[in-house]
Amino acid sequence: MDENRTDGIPADGNRTDRHPPAPDPVRQAQPRPDDHNDPDASGTRPAPPARPRSRTRRLLRVAAGLLALLLLPLLAAETALRLEYTGDPAPGTRTRHRDALWLGHAWVDGRKTDRDVEALARRLRGTGIRDLYVHAGPLEHDGTLPASAYPKARRLIAAVHRELPGVRVQAWLGDKLATESPDGLRLERAATRAAVVTSARQILAAGFEGTHLDLEPLHSGDRDYLSLLDDLRDLTHARGAVLSVAAHQIDPLPAFHSFWGTTTGHPKWWSQRYFGQVARRVDQIAVMSYDTMQPLQSLYGGYVAQQTSLALEVTPESTDLLMGLPFYHENRFGHRARAETVPAAVRGVRLGLSRTDAGRARFGVALYVDFAATEADWRAYRDDWTATPPTAS
Repeated sequence: MDENRTDGIPADGNRTDRHPPAPDPVRQAQPRPDDHNDPDASGTRPAPPARPRSRTRRLLRVAAGLLALLLLPLLAAETALRLEYTGDPAPGTRTRHRDALWLGHAWVDGRKTDRDVEALARRLRGTGIRDLYVHAGPLEHDGTLPASAYPKARRLIAAVHRELPGVRVQAWLGDKLATESPDGLRLERAATRAAVVTSARQILAAGFEGTHLDLEPLHSGDRDYLSLLDDLRDLTHARGAVLSVAAHQIDPLPAFHSFWGTTTGHPKWWSQRYFGQVARRVDQIAVMSYDTMQPLQSLYGGYVAQQTSLALEVTPESTDLLMGLPFYHENRFGHRARAETVPAAVRGVRLGLSRTDAGRARFGVALYVDFAATEADWRAYRDDWTATPPTAS
C-alpha cells in the first residue's frame, strides 16, 4: 500500500466522503511503481515474465525428448530384426524329417475316430513329421493325472502306428504354474515334482512313446524345473522313451527377461544360458517362437531368425532343436495373425539355420496347432520347408 496516497482519506484513516473521488486522468495514465513495464535504474525495461504458452512448449519439447530416448533402443532393435530377415537361405536348409505337430485333446477323449487318423495320415505323408505331441492332460495342480483324461490313448496310438509307421506319439502334459499368481502347480514342492514323474510313468504305461512337458509361465533360472527334468530323464531313458519340452523364447537382448519382469511382472524370456541348461537335459526342445509382439512379417521373420541362431548356439548336437511355427490365427496382445505367418516363420528358421549351423542334422520345426490350422498353413509348410526345389537343368 502507498502510505503517501490520501484520495479523500484523512490521516486518521476515516473516509470523509461516501463515494471515491473521480480518477485523475493524468495519474491514471502514469504507470504504477510496481508495474512491470516501469523502467529500472539503468533505463532498460526488464523482460516480461514467461507466458504460459511458452512454458507448455518447453514441456512438450522435454516430453518429446524423453519419448525419443525411450523409442531409440526399440527402433534400433526393430531395425536389427529387419536386417536379420534379409539375404537368402542356404541351399539344403529344409526338413531333416524330425518335425513335430501339436494335436488337441480330441484325439484321446473319443471325439476323433480311426477315419480322422486316416485323414491325418494322408496329410502328413511326404512331410517331415516324425513326432505327434498329443494333449493328454492337463495335469492337476498337485502334479497328478487321472487316467480318465486320456481314455482313448491306446486306440489312437495303434491307429497312428498302422497308418504312419515310424511316427512317434508323445503325451503332451502341461499346466499353469503358480509363478505369477497364487493358483497353479508349484514346482518348489518335492511332492508335486514326484507326482509329475508318476504321471509320466502312467502315460508311458498307456503306450505313449514319450513325455512332452509344457509348463508356463516358467521363469528363467528355475532350478526346481531342472531337477524335475533330471528325474524325468532317468524315467524315460530307462523305458526307451523320449523326453521333450516346450521352451520359452530366449532373451533378444542380454538380461531382457529381468527388465521385462521388473516392468511388467511377467519375465517372458529365458536367458540363453538357462535355455542351454534345459536343452542338455532333454531329447527334444521345441521353442514356442510365436506370440512375439511383432507387428510386421519382416520383423517377425527376423525375430525367428534371431531366435533360431540363439537356440542353435547352446543346444547340444545330441538334442533335437525344433522351432515352432504358428498354425493359428488369433489377434490379441502379443500376437498379430497378419505378421506371424508360416511363410515368415519358415524363412526366418532357414535364415537362422543358414547363418549358424546350416548342416545341423538334429533340427526341425514344430507346428502349433492342428485344430486351428488352415490349408494355407499346410501349403506353406510343404512348399517352403519340406519340398525339394527343382534342380537347374
